[in-house]
Amino acid sequence: MALIGALIGDPARANMLAALMSGKALTATELASEAGVTVQTASSHLRRLEDGGLLAQRKQGRHRYFSLADEDVGQVLEAMMGLAAKRGHLRTRTGPKDPALRKARVCYDHLAGEMGVRLFDSLIQQNVLEVRPDNSVEVTAVGEEYLSGFGIGLSGLTSAKRPICRSCLDWSARRTHLAGGLGAAFLDRFYDLGWVTRQESSRVVMFDAKSAASFASRFPV
Repeated sequence: MALIGALIGDPARANMLAALMSGKALTATELASEAGVTVQTASSHLRRLEDGGLLAQRKQGRHRYFSLADEDVGQVLEAMMGLAAKRGHLRTRTGPKDPALRKARVCYDHLAGEMGVRLFDSLIQQNVLEVRPDNSVEVTAVGEEYLSGFGIGLSGLTSAKRPICRSCLDWSARRTHLAGGLGAAFLDRFYDLGWVTRQESSRVVMFDAKSAASFASRFPV
C-alpha cells in the first residue's frame, strides 16, 4: 500500500495517471504537458510508474507510448477519485469540463459518470444483471438474450481473461457503474451505433439530443 500510494501520490504522476484514464496511449511529451513538467522529468516519473507495475509501454516507430497496465489500475484510480470527492478533497474551482465529465466520460475503457450509473441501474432493474450476496455482478439468463438482441455476444467475453462484469465506484456520482469486459463491450457498441463521440484530448464522451433519447429509451430507470 505504501509503495502504490507513493507512486500515485506525487502530483505530477497523479496528473499523468489521470490523463491515461481516457484509455488512450500517450507519449512522454504528451504526458509531460499533462503534468506540467519537462519531458526529462516526465521520463523519470514514467520509469518509476512502469517499474511499479502501474504503466505499460510499447514502441511504434520512433515513438514510445504509455498506457495504464490493466483494468485493475484504472479501477483503483477511479476508486481513489471517489474517496477524495467523498472526503471533500476537491479543487476550489471547477473547470469548464467538469460538468461534462460528470455527465459521461471514459473510465479506462468503459462508460462512467451519470450515464454510466444509469446504464448499470437500468440493467439491474431489467434483470439483465444481478448483484450477488458477495457484491459480484453476473449476467442473468434473461440478460444473455437481451445482450444478444443489443448486438453484444457473450462468447467473446467469456473466452477473455478479464472478468465479464465488474462493479466500479464512480468518483463523481459515488455510485456503481459497469466495468469489466461487458462494460467495455457496451461502450464499443455505443460508438458503433453513433450514440457517443469522444471529445478530443479529454475523457469526455458526448451524447447529442437524439442519441440521449435513444439511450434513455433503451435503458430506462
